[in-house]
Amino acid sequence: MWHVSTLIAAAVIILIASTVHAVTGFGYALVATPLLALTVDPHTAVVATTMSALAMTITIGVRQRHHAEWKVALVAMAGIVLGMPLGLWVYGVTSERVLTALIGIGVLGCTVMVWRRVKVHGNVPILVGVGLISGALSTSTGTNGPPMVAAFQGMGYDPHKFRATLAAVFAGTSVLSLIGFAVAGQVNSEALWIGVIGLPVVQLGWYAGNAVFSRIDPDRFRKVVLVSLLVSAAVTLASALNG
Repeated sequence: MWHVSTLIAAAVIILIASTVHAVTGFGYALVATPLLALTVDPHTAVVATTMSALAMTITIGVRQRHHAEWKVALVAMAGIVLGMPLGLWVYGVTSERVLTALIGIGVLGCTVMVWRRVKVHGNVPILVGVGLISGALSTSTGTNGPPMVAAFQGMGYDPHKFRATLAAVFAGTSVLSLIGFAVAGQVNSEALWIGVIGLPVVQLGWYAGNAVFSRIDPDRFRKVVLVSLLVSAAVTLASALNG
C-alpha cells in the first residue's frame, strides 16, 4: 500500500537526518524537511519533521545535559516564542507550491550560512533576535537550525557544549511548534505515523552518527553535509518550479 512505502521512505530519510545531526549537532531539519517534502505534501513534511526532530533533540539533550548552557538556551527560547506566531501564520496561508519553494530557498540560504561560518556576538539582544528568526522558521518551514548554529559558533562553544545547548533549544522549539500546529489543526494522521516511526529510527541515527564522528575527519564530513544540503535545496526548488 502507498502509505507503507511512504513510511519506509520517511524512515530512511529520518535515519540519514539523525545521523547527520548526531555528528554535527545540527542539520536534522535541513536534511529531513526538503526530502520529506518530496515524499509527502510540504505541510505534512514540516509537521512530521518537527515531531521526529523532537525525538532526536531529546536523545542528545538527555545524553549531553551536563554540557548545555541552559541560561543561554532560555534567552534564545524567549525570542523563539516571539517568532513562532509569524511563522505559523505564513504556514497557514501559503500554498503547497510556494511552501516547497520557501523550504528550498531556506535550505539554500542556511547552507550558505553554515558554509561561510557566519559568526555573531552572543549577547542577549542578539540571542533574542536570532531566536525570533529561528521561531518563525520553525513553524513555517521546519528549518530552524542555522540561526542558532551561527550564534553558537560566534560564541566559541566547544563541540560538547555546542551540541548540548543546540539540543536544549531545539527540543524546546519542537515542543512549542507542535503545540502551535495542534492548536491550528495542522497535525494529520500521516505526520503522526512518521513521528512514531521516527522514535526508534533516531536512536539508530544517534549511534551511527557517534560512530562516524569518531572515525572521520570533521572537516571532510562537513563538506559532505554541505553538498547534501545543496542537492536537497536544488531538488526541492526544481520540484516547486515544476509544480
